[in-house]
Amino acid sequence: QVQLVESGGGLVQPGGSLRLSCTASGSIFSIYTMAWYRHTPRNERELVAAIISGGSTNYADSVKGRFTISRSRINDKNTVFLQMNNLKSEDTAVYYCNAEIRTGTGDGFGTYEFWGQGTQVTVSS
Repeated sequence: QVQLVESGGGLVQPGGSLRLSCTASGSIFSIYTMAWYRHTPRNERELVAAIISGGSTNYADSVKGRFTISRSRINDKNTVFLQMNNLKSEDTAVYYCNAEIRTGTGDGFGTYEFWGQGTQVTVSS
């Protein structure tokens, strides 16, 4: 079983910062991409940022220069971070961690997509 557990959301004033974390655990052979998506109050899903195993990153235009995605592997725990600076009210959303993970055994071995439980980020004065 593979799990993605997120933390770090909350309420922050405009211009403030938050750091989200997401740790993948379980029977993991390898991880290709780790990413952050968000569901806006208008119920739209948006890719915020992604990082592949080689370290290349991709950002939504709306967050470029303000958000930074990074990942680490310590003691077989794979974690992806999203450092969010200069937050704006339009960044308010539920943020979801996403990962493409090779896992499984036998005929079930393959690459699967996993999601975290979501964490609320609210930017308001």
